[in-house]
Amino acid sequence: MANNVGVERTPTDWWKVARSGTKEPGVAGSPFAHLRLGIEDRRALLEDVLARVVAARKQHPPVVTFDLDGTLMDNRPRVVRILHELADRWKDAHATEAAALRKAHVNGMAYSLVDNLRLLGVENPDLQESALRFWHERFFTDAYLTHDVEVPGAVSFARRCHRAGATLVYLTGRDLPNMALGTFASLRDLGFPIGVVGTELVTKPDFETPDSTFKETVAVELARIGEVVAVFDNEPANCNILREVYPSCVSVFVDTLHAPDPPPLHSEVRVIESFES
Repeated sequence: MANNVGVERTPTDWWKVARSGTKEPGVAGSPFAHLRLGIEDRRALLEDVLARVVAARKQHPPVVTFDLDGTLMDNRPRVVRILHELADRWKDAHATEAAALRKAHVNGMAYSLVDNLRLLGVENPDLQESALRFWHERFFTDAYLTHDVEVPGAVSFARRCHRAGATLVYLTGRDLPNMALGTFASLRDLGFPIGVVGTELVTKPDFETPDSTFKETVAVELARIGEVVAVFDNEPANCNILREVYPSCVSVFVDTLHAPDPPPLHSEVRVIESFES
């Protein structure tokens, strides 16, 4: 359910994805699972990024970019919180559906909200529309970001990159008007480096800008900060974009939740499911 859909979608397009669900509702296996590095190879990859940071410092300031939703942060608890609040709203008028929503748990969350509703047994189209509106009014706001948690190992790895001398650029599809303050606070509270020298939070100027368009535009500007050593994102399209702009960087796809119908990954993009090492 990440905001960074990784393909060029307007908010209306993104809303269609959330509304329609997938052709086969459920939590399907990742189409990239066969590309995931094993724990030893993942550890070697992350150590290689750190070594590249140290080596780059001899000539240029090293830069490591991280997406947030689905990359450094798991936003499934945010979705679960909203569904539980909706259950409280529905408890009198729609008791059966409310009881179903109370069973929502982070394990088993799909990308599409409609898929999650179907998995929980909420099949009524009118109630699905009502739930979508309720979710949309909350999911993209500062207040609900407090429910996000780190992707395993993400805080430790980000800290190690920062200590090694990298400038961390949090390059997110979250927008400035509605989510920037909450994002800053969430990064701080989870323990990520933020608000100190060597960190930058880069958000979309508005919700309407498609995420991939925003990241493609910003990508070329990252060179103003220094040498882009590595990029991490949970959307294949964004990994491909950043790898094309910076062919020598390590582009890493974090295989958590991503938008449906993703493009093939560039052959040089590496795949991990967490930052545990």
